[in-house]
Amino acid sequence: MMVMQMKPEYEDFPLKAYDKIRYADTDRQGHVNNALFSTFLETGRTELLYAREPLHAENASFVIASLKLDLLSEIRWPGTVEIGSAITRVGNSSFSLFQGIYQNGKLAAVAETVIVQMDENTRKSAPLSSGTKERLKEYLVELEK
Repeated sequence: MMVMQMKPEYEDFPLKAYDKIRYADTDRQGHVNNALFSTFLETGRTELLYAREPLHAENASFVIASLKLDLLSEIRWPGTVEIGSAITRVGNSSFSLFQGIYQNGKLAAVAETVIVQMDENTRKSAPLSSGTKERLKEYLVELEK
């Protein structure tokens, strides 16, 4: 398993995505509003969860149970952002995701997210299938503390 620093380079991530910055994403200070950082994280997350085929079970969906976002530097328009994603833990019904957001090679934010598979009928957590666990483990890294 690869060991990843808490402030990694974009190239260190096993899964990569990007998003275009729109002028409307900026605020009065001329940089991208902090609320958009969560949207960028979603872009990276959906590449993992839905790009090939949905990883959730039938009649289930993924929900965020926890999100810790550290803003490290501003992002400015115009341009793109790169989003790196890696799995740090695979549990019974949940997993942890570590992500970095970059602009022009500079780390702008890191985030740690706990995602739970939820049964859409009971609205309670539901176990991940062995196939889903194996797919998630393809992107598993250990974070250096």
